[in-house]
Amino acid sequence: MKPKILITRRWPQAVETRLAQHYEVTLNESDTPLGLEQLRAAMGDYDALCPTVSDRVPAEVLSAPGARVRIIANYGAGYEHIDLEAAKAAGIAVTNTPDVLTDATAELALLLMLTAARRSGEGERELRAGAWQGWRPTHLLGQSLAGKTLGLVGYGRIARATADRARAALGMKIAYHSRRRAEDEGDAAYHDTLESLAEASDVLSLHTPGGAATHHLIDARVLRLMKPTAILINTARGSVVNENDLAQALQDGVIAGAGLDVYQGEPAVNPALLQAPNAVLSPHLGSATVETRVAMGMRAADNLDRFFAGEPLLDQVA
Repeated sequence: MKPKILITRRWPQAVETRLAQHYEVTLNESDTPLGLEQLRAAMGDYDALCPTVSDRVPAEVLSAPGARVRIIANYGAGYEHIDLEAAKAAGIAVTNTPDVLTDATAELALLLMLTAARRSGEGERELRAGAWQGWRPTHLLGQSLAGKTLGLVGYGRIARATADRARAALGMKIAYHSRRRAEDEGDAAYHDTLESLAEASDVLSLHTPGGAATHHLIDARVLRLMKPTAILINTARGSVVNENDLAQALQDGVIAGAGLDVYQGEPAVNPALLQAPNAVLSPHLGSATVETRVAMGMRAADNLDRFFAGEPLLDQVA
């Protein structure tokens, strides 16, 4: 018999077709997040669960009595929505999909930087509202990023890919802060504290995992250290930023702007951010290219194939 797997959201057709060849697949046709009771029930009905970042998989799901699921093949690089300790305790393997979304997320980080710096989001809203009065020498003046310093909080694959693009396309200088200094940092300047990096950066871009260690890492105190012309970019996790503090900083001119692709209460967005004209808001599009979303699904499928063949997993995180 084919293993039974539950796909909690719709995946690209190419991936669903591949999975259907080897597994008995149940698709969530509604393409909306499943509730905790639905996930608890699924634990007893399937051999594998394939969630996304929009599905919370806490201990109360993983410890469901009579659980049949033996692997959670997560569709995404981040896995903070899954209680890894509870999964380990239940003997459930957990995998993710790293590497394949690096380029797409770095591209979006650059897009957010440019959009915020050149105020093109404000300009498009004005034009669509019929309020544009034509070209004027002082209208919606933004700032150039050429020669400016891009500060990276975290220096992993996505941060480095973002740095490569900012350096090559915009001539930006690169600085970073991470828990450990990189051995191959190249021309990037290392800052041993977040505070020092915040003070030095014209654009501060976040590339850290979520979780307790980085919860509200960027708050009013850090924002006050930044230049009044600085821009904050977040393509990492919404929980890394205190959104109330950021909204207040944008309103008060503590920093010039922000570009956000992730939010703490997704899909809800903090109303104060929605009211901030100098905030560029993107609906979690970091990995949203056809190529990347297919590659993510194929990577999850690779992990499933290996698990059911009794082979070592590619991307085991628990």
